[in-house]
Amino acid sequence: MEKSLILKEALALPDDARADLAEALLESLETSADPDAEKSWRIEVRKRLAELDSGEVTPIAWHEVEKRLKARVGR
Repeated sequence: MEKSLILKEALALPDDARADLAEALLESLETSADPDAEKSWRIEVRKRLAELDSGEVTPIAWHEVEKRLKARVGR
């Protein structure tokens, strides 16, 4: 199958199917992960979850983040 046809068909998929496809494609490119990096990410995720659970930080909805970013770059 021609590359452009595959891309065209992939882009025609519903959002959730495109997300699943993208995830599968990215996973197929991943090689063995750096164990130290994996451990660091797990530690960071646990730290951030603890901050959320304790109320130390307050999450911001994506639409608000996007609005603030656009305001900073003058859009």
